Amino acid sequence: MAKAQTLLILVPLLSLLPFTLALTQDFCVADLNSSATPSGYPCKPPATVTADDFHYTGLATAAPSIAPYGTGVSFAFVEQFPGVNGLGIGATRFDVSPGGVVALHTHPRGSEIILVLEGSLSVGLISAGANAVYTKTVRKGELFAIPQGLLHYLYNDGDAAAVAFAAYSSDNAGLQIVDYALFKNNLPSAVVEKVTFVNEAEVRRLKALFSGSG
Repeated sequence: MAKAQTLLILVPLLSLLPFTLALTQDFCVADLNSSATPSGYPCKPPATVTADDFHYTGLATAAPSIAPYGTGVSFAFVEQFPGVNGLGIGATRFDVSPGGVVALHTHPRGSEIILVLEGSLSVGLISAGANAVYTKTVRKGELFAIPQGLLHYLYNDGDAAAVAFAAYSSDNAGLQIVDYALFKNNLPSAVVEKVTFVNEAEVRRLKALFSGSG
């Protein structure tokens, strides 16, 4: 009787844990033709999986630079690289021109570790509690860690282009860029002014820059 009662308690609790199919079998290559679920994408039938599902070339070359940032970013999350589905890993590549920046942003679903391969980058993060700022110049071969969900940024204040790779503790870490959240939307400029204390003329200038409206 006690065992039965224990099971009645454990089963609902276990259902709350973030299980994915990849944890109960060798792998779960994403079926991107299906819709994602809170636990990831459904698995492709094993008979259709090939070595190509575990191989990805998308970080081999630089992505086009994004205006006005002067930075190219390539992604290797589940939607680009189905083989990482359910594995709790993902990656990006940054190619940052002199003066280029990766603007203030957050990854709500994963921590990040940045490895600089060429040049150097100024990297910073802001704590959620005390709003403390932690910054460091990260040089070739060095690492910088970003805890999950914290706002962070990087920029290249050197004379040469910089290349960095980042690894994440999620196959879909998420991305919210502060510039886009504020100015690449249809939130009325008067509301953005009210909630940010940025004057309306500057809000409208930034909305024009980031193709927002309102």
